[in-house]
Amino acid sequence: MSNSNNLSNDDKLMLAAIDLIAKKGYNGVSTQEIAAAAGLSEKTLFRRFGSKQNLLETAFDRFHYSEEMTKLFNEGQIVWDLHSDLQLISRTYHEIMERNRKMIMISIKEEGNLPGFQERTQKHPRQLLEFLTNYFSSMYEKGKLISTNPELQALSFMMMNFGAFMNNLDSDDSFPTVSLEAFIMESVQTFTRALTP
Repeated sequence: MSNSNNLSNDDKLMLAAIDLIAKKGYNGVSTQEIAAAAGLSEKTLFRRFGSKQNLLETAFDRFHYSEEMTKLFNEGQIVWDLHSDLQLISRTYHEIMERNRKMIMISIKEEGNLPGFQERTQKHPRQLLEFLTNYFSSMYEKGKLISTNPELQALSFMMMNFGAFMNNLDSDDSFPTVSLEAFIMESVQTFTRALTP
C-alpha cells in the first residue's frame, strides 16, 4: 500500500484520515484537511463517505484484522497442531496490530468522543474471539486439547497478546531485554504445554 498511485480514492481518504486524526485528534482535523492530504476535494470526501465519522469507521472496518484473520482460519493455514497454529495466529495478530498502530491509538484516544465508535472497534476482537473459541473447541474434539473452557482460553490468549502489543504502543523499549519474537515463542510454548493432553 505504500505506492499511493495504486490506491483508490476511498483508500487515499481513509489513510489520510487515520494519519491526521492519529496526529491531531478527531476534533483537531477538518474534512477539508483530510481531503487535501489525500489530494482530493472535500466534495469527494462527502460524496463517498457522508461524514468524517463515517470515513473513520469505514477505515477501521477496511484496515483492521478481521479479514486477514478470517482467511487464516478459513483458507487452510491452520494445520491443527497447537504449537504451530498459535505461533501463526500470534505472529499474524502482531503484524496486523503493528501495521494498524495509528488506528489503535485513535481508538484509545477517541473512545468516549464518538457515539457508536467503541462498538465498531469491538467488532474485530469479538470476531477473533469467536474464531479462537471455535478453534479450541475443534482441537478438543480432535483429542488434541485438554477439557477446558474454550472461550476462556481464547480470551486469555487474546489478552496476553493484546497486553504485549499495548506495552510497546508508544515505544519499543518498555522491556528492552525481551523481543516480541521471544515473547511469542515463550508464551505459545507455555500455552501449548498447559493445554496439551
